[in-house]
Amino acid sequence: MISFIRIDDRMIHGQTCTRWSLEYPCTGLIAVNDKAATTPVLKAAYKNASDKKTFVWTMADWQAKKEKVLASQDQYFLIVKNPVDMAHVLLDQPFDPGIKTVIVGPCNDRPGAVKLGNNQSITQEEAEAFEKLMAAGYSIEFALIKEAAIGNWTKFRGQFGFN
Repeated sequence: MISFIRIDDRMIHGQTCTRWSLEYPCTGLIAVNDKAATTPVLKAAYKNASDKKTFVWTMADWQAKKEKVLASQDQYFLIVKNPVDMAHVLLDQPFDPGIKTVIVGPCNDRPGAVKLGNNQSITQEEAEAFEKLMAAGYSIEFALIKEAAIGNWTKFRGQFGFN
């Protein structure tokens, strides 16, 4: 089963593995990212970042294994690197994780990105992905850690031309 859904451009790191697992039950981590899953050094680094059961899968791996994850008694964090990938994971193929909150962690400053808060900047393309997620009934919360949350997508969407 999925116990937590997160967008984090660092995917698996101490904050994800320790701090958030205090808030949400977690026996394992699933990172979905084609580059990380197909680059041996990246895959090894992510798998060794936690003492929890950790999987680093391509999008195709995720599509093939997602129903098994849902049926599992283990509680997994589902993590992707960016909002566009999250919209693909949750919306482009039928998938209901059983929870409707997506937590957005670090999204580094980049050219063309709008800064929403400390280490949380998004592009127009990413804003469009958030709109798709919201339209599908997901709540998008921006929080590096729970007590430092800066707000829900509804607070920021006007900056990207959405009303």
